[in-house]
Amino acid sequence: MMRRITDNRGKLLLVGGFVLAALNLRPALAGVSPLLPAIMRDLGLSPAGGGAITTVMVACLGLLAPAAPALATRIGLDRTLLAGLLVLAAGVALRSADGAPALYCGAALAGTAIAVMNVVMPGLVKQHFPGRIGLFTGLYVSVMVSGAAIASAAMVPLAGQVGWRAAAGSATLLALLAAVLWWVALTRPAAQDLAATATAAGRDGRSRSGAPGRRPYAALLRAPATWSVMAFMGLQSLTFYVLLAWLPTVFQAAGLPADEAGYLLGLTNLVQIAAALAVPLHAGRARSQVPHVVVAVLLTIGGYLGVLLAPTTTPWLWMIVLGLGQGASVALALLIITLRAPDPASVTALSAVAQSSGYVLAAIGPLAFGLLHELSGGWTVPLLAGLGACALQLTSGVLAARPGPG
Repeated sequence: MMRRITDNRGKLLLVGGFVLAALNLRPALAGVSPLLPAIMRDLGLSPAGGGAITTVMVACLGLLAPAAPALATRIGLDRTLLAGLLVLAAGVALRSADGAPALYCGAALAGTAIAVMNVVMPGLVKQHFPGRIGLFTGLYVSVMVSGAAIASAAMVPLAGQVGWRAAAGSATLLALLAAVLWWVALTRPAAQDLAATATAAGRDGRSRSGAPGRRPYAALLRAPATWSVMAFMGLQSLTFYVLLAWLPTVFQAAGLPADEAGYLLGLTNLVQIAAALAVPLHAGRARSQVPHVVVAVLLTIGGYLGVLLAPTTTPWLWMIVLGLGQGASVALALLIITLRAPDPASVTALSAVAQSSGYVLAAIGPLAFGLLHELSGGWTVPLLAGLGACALQLTSGVLAARPGPG
């Protein structure tokens, strides 16, 4: 009985640490934009200099994601997540220190940590919760989305009380708390055994390949399914970040007041949480995720069409439809990564290549959307381009969601 109680406590600690780690995946990113006016005013930054804070972080998400599998091979997935949380805490603290150099160096450090954590989370689901992949994928994605929403809403009121530096640096405490809980969970014997097994397996695979990192990626890139997964991950990221960046502006151009445009963006983000939690629960038990992908992308297309054709007519309805589609899409992209790869190490490698391409596209999307608006003088052409990206997302998603060997 005592052993069972101890094991249950260990499982609760493991789940708690995992969920709290997921909560850290977005606040350091989402908490910057609400504070930009105060940051720019305090440090004398231009609009380009202010925007570069987020650009640095998103660039790190895309460019440094492939480093995560090599680190996980050396020290194991569990310790890689722990290291990511500690580096994230250091980066956020440095970003809130005095001076522009500290701001940008801290942003790069935090972006690097989030890149690594993003990649290892699907592998951790495969390693610790192999029988409940849908449940824990939905849980961590919905918590991740919630973290972004909470940070966006809390930063300005918090900065009004303690200043922008302390508000932006508050994510340090969240990262340290998650690191402590995850470290405590890892000290449990069962978690230690899992970590040792995963590390040994990774080293064994590395010794057989003879060249760390090259052969796993080469094998992945030769598989057609990998390219479908990469395309689906990248295109759903693009169609999401395009509207995240421009949706309030589009609504204001259509005649809605600024505060209502902001509330509508908040509504679609809130709906995404519910979709991200619910969809993987059902999709994870299905042999094929094709029907789920089709419905998710069609809902996203419906949201785009509503914004294009009737932005001031029941805009709340278009935001609910859009939120359901986008929340389901990101959850399905991460679920497919976890389901299609056979073991935690393969999941981590596939996650790295898919998320790397995804964030590169995500960084390009809002810029291209704005350029199309500038060239066309309106929002019709950019939104039509977004619908074209949705069509490509549907095609790649159907290919990625089909069951079968990668």
